[in-house]
Amino acid sequence: MIRLGVPSKGRLMEQTFDWFAARGITLSRSGSDREYAGRVQGADGVSLVLLSAGEIPRELAAGRIELGVTGTDLVREKLAGWRSDVTEVASMGFGHADLILAVPDCWRDCENLDDFAAIARDFRAAHGFRLRIATKYHRLVRAWLAGHEVADYQLVDSQGATEGTVANQTAEAIADITSSGETLRANNLRILAEEPILRSQATLFVGRGALEEVRPFLAQLGVAV
Repeated sequence: MIRLGVPSKGRLMEQTFDWFAARGITLSRSGSDREYAGRVQGADGVSLVLLSAGEIPRELAAGRIELGVTGTDLVREKLAGWRSDVTEVASMGFGHADLILAVPDCWRDCENLDDFAAIARDFRAAHGFRLRIATKYHRLVRAWLAGHEVADYQLVDSQGATEGTVANQTAEAIADITSSGETLRANNLRILAEEPILRSQATLFVGRGALEEVRPFLAQLGVAV
């Protein structure tokens, strides 16, 4: 039995259902919105598991599901060895968002990472501690900043409204996912004029060692691997 993990609620679930329906596979909940089991029609030997998008990378890596739909940002953040844990088989064309670094709009002299690195050095000298960046994406942000030789900072964990941390004075900058940038602007934040840390979208992944098992189902979907 192939277990297909799909986000359990919201727009991401609806768009995933639509994506499969366009390929002749009907996904649906078994009962109420409080239930996390589902039905698959149009394919034999496939069961639907409804999970949070953040759980799906772990379940794929652990072999508890063979296929999963989640964001590329979540896979790369949550799985240190994601290249060997999962195989990316289809970009699905929705759920687009960029992981970006944003600073207060009043930092007029901060346009790029060179400016940011200089501000971070000056901040540490002036305050005796490193400039704080609030984020949920520690692994991705740390690797990106290291690749750009930015060192004078500390990451502070944010599992809530990251955009509010600067106004609340618990961070000086943020690194977060954004699609339109409207929430950033509403909180007087500005994206640095750099390429995003990561461009993310909803993606269909196969768990480690499951590729041959799921290949016929992928062929039914029109996904070439």
